[in-house]
Amino acid sequence: MRKLFLSHTTEVVLFAVIIAMSIVLGFATDRFFTLGNAFDLLNISAVNIIFAVGLLVVLIAGGIDISFAVAASIVQYVTALALERIGGGGWVSGLLIAACLGIVLGVINAFLIHRFRIISIVATIATFNVYFGLLMFFTKGVSIYNLPDWLTSRVIIYEREMADGSWAEITLPVVVMAVCTFATWLFITRTTTGRQLYAFGDNPEGARRFGINIGAMQFIAFGWLGLMAGIAGLMQAHYAQEVVPNALYGRELDVLAAVVLGGARLGGGKGSVLGCVLGVLLVSITQNGLNLMGVSPFAFKMFVGAIILVAITLSSARIGNLVPVFATRKSTDAQPADRGES
Repeated sequence: MRKLFLSHTTEVVLFAVIIAMSIVLGFATDRFFTLGNAFDLLNISAVNIIFAVGLLVVLIAGGIDISFAVAASIVQYVTALALERIGGGGWVSGLLIAACLGIVLGVINAFLIHRFRIISIVATIATFNVYFGLLMFFTKGVSIYNLPDWLTSRVIIYEREMADGSWAEITLPVVVMAVCTFATWLFITRTTTGRQLYAFGDNPEGARRFGINIGAMQFIAFGWLGLMAGIAGLMQAHYAQEVVPNALYGRELDVLAAVVLGGARLGGGKGSVLGCVLGVLLVSITQNGLNLMGVSPFAFKMFVGAIILVAITLSSARIGNLVPVFATRKSTDAQPADRGES
């Protein structure tokens, strides 16, 4: 039991914080501990969790991507136009188009990073601006409301009538989120490629010497995030029943904060799906609680900024601590050679 706790410390602490915060919010507002609010939290968090499990893979591989939310906006807009061209399509064609477009946009990031040796955050800042600029230039900020019926018809998985006559519902995005989460867990924990991503993120040079294909790791990681971004974009269009070009703009920082809060290390090589999901839920609960209490949304932005700042500080401290270790090892390895020459 102690070994299990030590290996999942972040997840246990996050779960305890969520419980404590829920109790506090339950006393602060009588609307928090209701089934309707709980289901709303799940429905609202579904898209962010899909984003998060995709971003988790990139962070494990030692990269970082802030363009995925804008990429999802492009995917949902282009998918809506493509579906109109083919006469409406259906869920299968919609998911295929969205997934393929998302993968292409993710692979573009991987190509820039691998081919031109650009730091991932710099490359994705560039593509973030390019993607968003192209989207707003060609769409002129015009939203799409005329979507196929299958996309706008709310798919309710479970519903229950409340005492006040309202309905508490779990919708399709929650099920898709669960599938994406399970698929990501299988990928990073039960496949050789997943273990290679951890090794590459923890020690890129060591992974290269061990024979791991560095380029393949980058293309797989960013391609997986692109896939998740494409699916999330389509789910957002389904949930909102419209496509708004800038609807997902700014979502990337909230998701990044949630993933690093869940234990993913910005330096790579560490992170879990459970921690990732708990991180998103904690951020969502915080935002939901502040809204119910009538607190300014700017307070939530300060919370997100503080999380990112702490995560970067801890990652920088870790890298700084590793430098003397590597220097000592290098010096130790060199001593026998020096003695042989003397």
